[in-house]
Amino acid sequence: MKLTVRTKDRTYPVYIERGILTRAAEIIGRSGHVFLISDDGVPVQWQSILQKQYPQAHMHIFPHGEENKNMTVLQDILADMLDHHVSRNDTVIVLGGGVAGDMGGFAAACYMRGIRYVNIPTTTLSMIDSSIGGKTAVDLHGHKNSVGAFWQPDMVLIDPDTLSTLPKRHVVNGLAEAVKEGMICDEKLFAVFEKDDYMDHLDEIICRCLEIKRDIVERDERESGERKLLNFGHTFGHAYESVSGLHAYLHGECVAMGMMTVLADEEIRARLRKVLERMGLPVRCQADPQEVMRMIRTDKKADHDTISLIQVHQIGKGTIETWTMEETERKLHYE
Repeated sequence: MKLTVRTKDRTYPVYIERGILTRAAEIIGRSGHVFLISDDGVPVQWQSILQKQYPQAHMHIFPHGEENKNMTVLQDILADMLDHHVSRNDTVIVLGGGVAGDMGGFAAACYMRGIRYVNIPTTTLSMIDSSIGGKTAVDLHGHKNSVGAFWQPDMVLIDPDTLSTLPKRHVVNGLAEAVKEGMICDEKLFAVFEKDDYMDHLDEIICRCLEIKRDIVERDERESGERKLLNFGHTFGHAYESVSGLHAYLHGECVAMGMMTVLADEEIRARLRKVLERMGLPVRCQADPQEVMRMIRTDKKADHDTISLIQVHQIGKGTIETWTMEETERKLHYE
């Protein structure tokens, strides 16, 4: 399957095909030098498949994990690019999950004021959520994605075969974002998780989520309106992730708990709880409300005494709401 993403400044293809990693160089077809970026959480077998296609290219491998998505590691990547004489005409190829995509994409956005990059996601989370859309960022002093840039890739290659080495917890972690997209945009997608064995529909879920996100990004690339819907569950979720130290819970697990926290409709809340528990995702975070609020007050969507939040009053139709900080804090005390 091929999708095309058309933004104001760039149009790029997204290929979804099993085994496509073995033909990456053929499809990418870049002239000039290539600089490869991955992390040590990506199985060597996938790194080797890519590196064999670019025998002259250096692969920078950094430590995996959200705790390493920071300015220090970013500086190491940029210094390595400089040491290997990467020019403005060269291409960065990123292989890995959401952290690798964020780090590699942001490095490409920063280096020499921006060079081309190709994203090859290897996790459900990165395939479904972060592989397209152009958001790149690092964490700062424990605050999620506080420093970053919008920088669209030149191409995205998605090979679901790479999920064969992904632990089940990480597979389900990424699928939390698919549940989110069903909640805000597609009741039929949510029904897959509610009624079917979702693992039997994995490729279909990935493709549908990419279509949803592509359509939203094309209409609102810089998140001035509709794209905010994709943040459903993320305001509380990012705070839970930060308060827990960026490693106790995975991102999708925090989004799951964030969705449960923000929902007001009891029937919808019950249906979502059933889905999340069926998937083995957590539904409530035992975190200090004051610490959570401290993180929320520095969230990018906050505006002094108010914050933009996403609510779902009907499955498949998310709405953007503005809450006061007092209203937001009250949700943390709701059982």
